Amino acid sequence: MSQGKLLLILISITAMLSSCGSPSAQLPEKVSYNFHIRPILSDKCFACHGPDENARAQELGLHTEAALFAPLKDDDTRFVITKNKPEMSELYLRISSQDTSLLMPPPEFGHTLSENDIALIKKWIEQGATYEKHWSFIPPKETVVPESKDEWVMNEIDQFVLAKLNEVDLTPNKIADKEQLLKRASMDLTGLLPSIELQNRFMADDSPEAYEKVLDELLADKHYGEKMAVHWLDVARYADSHGYQDDGLRTMWPWRDWVIHAFNENYSYDKFLTWQLAGDLLPNTNKEMLLATGFNRNHMITQEGGVIDEEYRIEYVTDRTNTFSTAFMGLSMECAKCHDHKFDPISQKNYYETFAFFDQVPEKGLVGTFDASFADPPSMEITNEDIEGLLAFINKAPDDSVSVMIMEDSVGIRSTHILARGIYENKTDTVYMSTPEAVLPFDTTKFPKNRLGLTQWLLDDEHPLTSRVFVNRVWQEIFGAGIVKSSGDFGLQGDLPTHPELLEWLAYDFKDKGWDIKRLMKQIMMSATYKQSSAVSENKLAIDPGNNYYSWKSRIRFTAESIKDLAMASSGLLNAEIGGPSVKPYQPDGLWAVASSGRGILKEYIQDHNEDLYRRGMYTFIKRTVPPPTMIMFDASQRGLCQVKRFSTNTPLQALIMLNDPTILESSRVLAEKLMDDESSIEDKIKKGYQLILCRQASSEEISLMTDYHKKQLERFEANSDQALKFITVGEFPMAESRDSVQLAALMQMVHTLFNLEEAITKS
Repeated sequence: MSQGKLLLILISITAMLSSCGSPSAQLPEKVSYNFHIRPILSDKCFACHGPDENARAQELGLHTEAALFAPLKDDDTRFVITKNKPEMSELYLRISSQDTSLLMPPPEFGHTLSENDIALIKKWIEQGATYEKHWSFIPPKETVVPESKDEWVMNEIDQFVLAKLNEVDLTPNKIADKEQLLKRASMDLTGLLPSIELQNRFMADDSPEAYEKVLDELLADKHYGEKMAVHWLDVARYADSHGYQDDGLRTMWPWRDWVIHAFNENYSYDKFLTWQLAGDLLPNTNKEMLLATGFNRNHMITQEGGVIDEEYRIEYVTDRTNTFSTAFMGLSMECAKCHDHKFDPISQKNYYETFAFFDQVPEKGLVGTFDASFADPPSMEITNEDIEGLLAFINKAPDDSVSVMIMEDSVGIRSTHILARGIYENKTDTVYMSTPEAVLPFDTTKFPKNRLGLTQWLLDDEHPLTSRVFVNRVWQEIFGAGIVKSSGDFGLQGDLPTHPELLEWLAYDFKDKGWDIKRLMKQIMMSATYKQSSAVSENKLAIDPGNNYYSWKSRIRFTAESIKDLAMASSGLLNAEIGGPSVKPYQPDGLWAVASSGRGILKEYIQDHNEDLYRRGMYTFIKRTVPPPTMIMFDASQRGLCQVKRFSTNTPLQALIMLNDPTILESSRVLAEKLMDDESSIEDKIKKGYQLILCRQASSEEISLMTDYHKKQLERFEANSDQALKFITVGEFPMAESRDSVQLAALMQMVHTLFNLEEAITKS
């Protein structure tokens, strides 16, 4: 045998021994079905051996306890799993077989189990193969808080986090400096940078309660409701147009005003949820409760002539059903519209039983073609009289009457059927209002068979998902990722929680303390986990590159709306008005004309002017077929469907927007003008710019660099005054004719540079 061939064999043997030996070294001491075994089965086996009966191979399911320990169909002396005996368990024998005709999954399936997967399953069987119900389907219970006397700990959240950090040999960061902490808290609670007055006041307050006092102040701020509403508008798929081809105008903005009002008034989450899902069915219903039900009418509506009415009506009910499941339970029920869910224990029958709750609305698939209806029935009118009372929070012009879509049920107008393959005309068995048993059976002795009963079911003490899903979303909005990263999927294909005990404790505590949202926000933001600095070492990055264990505060880019707001607020341009109709700010010419059908009043973009140009980003008009381009580039939702987490991209176009967007440039020019009006040195102007935009004091090195940069820009524009004039001529906010264009351009360039710093648009 040649030396080369011998070497090749030795290498192969070494690799084989290495692969055989490595998994056991990585195995946990106690293998959990929920956290180790079910994810393998769900990912590699459920497509053929899961909940979908029609797709199930050999009538063998692996998704239930009974199926896992059942005898084989053709030999009742052998079992799928025999506890403590992997060599007697058909499941283990198949996944570890060297015979490709017996191996599972089959090689052609393309989802081979790793050596580690196989070793985990073997060890689980050896340890007794203890079965567990899916973790998120077990109701949250009171959880023992880990004990810790570490001085870093500030509340229970930190005790859970520190316990996990200790397991992986990591230590948390120290508390961030006060400037950084104030900016972070202000952006998280209001979506706006802290004013210089607040910065100075907070920095001068040396009391131990200084941070808590500023949190209370921000929680009471009128802009808190706006910041909290932005995420909910994504969830509720709020937009200012109907969608589909003609994409006509709708007037749902009064519902958006209600959402802001509800957060500002700190409506408890159970009330917030109930009014939106079933406000029309509550005793003594009033117009505010009816307005809240607009949540379920935010779906797209066609205005295209010639469509099949029933086909589109079914689409609307489908949207409400899917949104209900994703928004409140974090489940992908839409998979079961056409067939039994392939991974989660949700049958097609379950889907249409839930569908039935939303199927009694007296609506049509097509009310009329384009200018036909801004608010398809059922709807209600908001006039000057109901405005002066319950609806005083709606920002409406005195003489206007506004129509807004709401929910209404007409009992018995139709029966609900399972639709074969989800096709509107393929009606099969009749079904009645109910819910997935695997989550929580719908007890008709406790819950009425209507949407109000459905909300009571969601809020039942035994419901496993409602509080978990909401606290996880709040955590996501604050930390950039949820404890369960797949915040829209708590099912078997979703991510496992990084801190299951913490999520359990938060969910139980939130519900136990009255579903108080402001309390939850403060609770999280008072923790040392939240208050950590964002500094990160190479060691921490090597051990935990995704910061799953929270040993530092992750840096997160601000939302599209916030980036626009901070530029306008820093310059003093921001119109702080709350609520009202959506506005049309600067936008490249011709977009609507090119992308629209050419019919209706939204065929052409007509820009607003004056104060409306400077409304907060959340009030920007959202046309579904042509969403605001600069906001979409920064990952804003298009609002076509329920979206519980925004994408996070990083593209050159974002840098180009920060360099060229009229709002950024205009804000730079206006702030530069204000700095010019200060009779102060360039160094002092730089200091003020840093404080307004970055919310901190500039270092001496930064002042020196920016002073030098300003000098060079001044020289450049002095040599080319036409270029200076062109640079400052941006935006509609009036500029004094007596301005020195060269001086203004140089200062504007300095401000513009500050807006373009990564620090300016990042929460750190």
